[in-house]
Amino acid sequence: MSNKVFIAATGNGIARASRPGSGEWAVELLLDEYNVRCLAVDPLNRNIVYAGTQGSGVLRSDDQGQTWRTVGLERMVVKSLAASRLESGVVYAGTRPALVFASRDKGATWSELQAFRRIPWRWLWRSPAEKPYVAYVQAIALSPTDPDVIVAGIEAGAVVLSEDAGRTWSRHRPGALRDCHTLAFHATDGNWIYEGGGTGHGFAFSRDAGRTWHKHKAGLDRAYGWAVAADPTRPDIWYASLSPGPSKAHSDGQASAYIFRSVGGKPWQKLGGGLPQPLDHMPYALLTDPGAPGHLYAGLSNGDVWHSSDYGDNWEKLPFNLGGIHQAMIML
Repeated sequence: MSNKVFIAATGNGIARASRPGSGEWAVELLLDEYNVRCLAVDPLNRNIVYAGTQGSGVLRSDDQGQTWRTVGLERMVVKSLAASRLESGVVYAGTRPALVFASRDKGATWSELQAFRRIPWRWLWRSPAEKPYVAYVQAIALSPTDPDVIVAGIEAGAVVLSEDAGRTWSRHRPGALRDCHTLAFHATDGNWIYEGGGTGHGFAFSRDAGRTWHKHKAGLDRAYGWAVAADPTRPDIWYASLSPGPSKAHSDGQASAYIFRSVGGKPWQKLGGGLPQPLDHMPYALLTDPGAPGHLYAGLSNGDVWHSSDYGDNWEKLPFNLGGIHQAMIML
C-alpha cells in the first residue's frame, strides 16, 4: 500500500495521491487547464500514463503522472483509452463522434481504424448523456492474451468486437448491454470480460472473449451499473457498482448506490463491512491489484477512496481525498 499512486479525473484536471516510503499521503492537483475524460496506464511500463481530454486530444506522462505533454489527436474529444498488455507502445483511443484510433508508438502518431465507420446499424447510436447527443466510444478493452482482440462499448449504442486488431468489426454482440459504461477484461484470462451498463440490467459478462454475453441479475436490486472488476486469480469473483438510475448516480450526494459481489455465479451480495449503506456518492471506479488477490479499491464521486483486503468483506477509507472522481481513476 505504501508505494501506491492513485490518479483520478476530477472534472477539472487530475488529482494525484502518493505516499513516498512510509510518509503521509500527499495529493497534487494537476492539468487544471484540461477537461480530462479518461485515463489508462501502460501495463508493460507503469510509469507511463495516458489521459484523454475534451477537445485537447491525448496527454502522456512518463513519470507516473507527475508531468504531462500532449502527444496526439489534438482538438479531438477522447472518451476512452486502453494500452496493450502484450505489445509495447500500443494504445487505442475511442472518441466522440464514435471513432477508434490506434497508436504503436506510445501515442506519438495515430491512425484511424476505418472499419469502425462501417459497423452495421451504427446510424442508430445516439447518446442522451451529452449535447449535441452524438454517439461516442465510452469504453475500450484489450485482451490480455490475444493482441488482435478488441472490445469497444458505445454509450446508448452497442458493444462490438474485433478479432483482427480493428481491421473488421462485428455488429452489437447479443446479450451485452447497449448502454455501455465500462468494460474490463480479466487481468490474465482472455476468455473473461465484464461490462457495467445502464440498460435495465446493470451487469453483463462474457466467457468467450466477447463473442457471446450473459446478464447476471440475481440478487441485484438496482439496474444502473457503472464500475466492474474481477479478482486477479478468480475470474468468477466479480464486483460491480450500481445505483437505481442515472439521475441518482450522477447527482451529488444522492447516488443510493451499493458495491456488489458475486462468487462463482451465485446471486450478488451487497458489500458492507464499514462502507456507508447505501453509498451517497457513486463508486465510479473499482480496481483490483494483479499482485494481491482479494484486494479491492473503490473510488467514489466525492473523491474518497476505500480499500478492502478480504474480497470486500471489510473496508477502510484511505486517509486522503482526491476532491472528486469524474468517472475515471487508475492505480499504479
